[in-house]
Amino acid sequence: MAGVLSLAIDISAFSARSDAAPADAAIVLGAAVDDDEPSPVLEERLRHAAMLYESGQVDWIVLTGGVGQQDTLSESEAGRDWLIKAGVPADRLLIENSSRTTKQNFAYARPLLAEHEINRVLIVSDPLHMRRATRIATELGLDAHPSPTTSSRYKTLQTQIPMLLREVYHSVQYFMTRQ
Repeated sequence: MAGVLSLAIDISAFSARSDAAPADAAIVLGAAVDDDEPSPVLEERLRHAAMLYESGQVDWIVLTGGVGQQDTLSESEAGRDWLIKAGVPADRLLIENSSRTTKQNFAYARPLLAEHEINRVLIVSDPLHMRRATRIATELGLDAHPSPTTSSRYKTLQTQIPMLLREVYHSVQYFMTRQ
């Protein structure tokens, strides 16, 4: 029990970290799509990535995420469409549309990063997802740094606790299986 509590504290403390240094790209981790439109969680991630691009902090945006069970459009394709409408040039967007897990997001994006000589990346996801995502990316050999959304849907204690418990569960699962 003490280990789980310690992990929850680590995840929570890490969620406040954000790297403001410029990077080659932002990697947007996939989230649900609703009727071929980004879910509110994915939209917050896209908004954050657009801000990173517009401010000149990144030159590329890498979108990850495959097609959900009830969807016709992948998470990354819905994200691409949203970012183009938001004014990000299509030729600055890279798409990985097969992944279903955080580890796959990074593993499947690696060839795109290599092809475009992208080295340093900022991970864009929800704050409580940052600890696990950064650890996975680093273990896969990426020079990855946290850039959590500043307008997460998980703002209240009522929404943060289930997300924190989810991250504790997935972190333990990852530590045990590396999947």
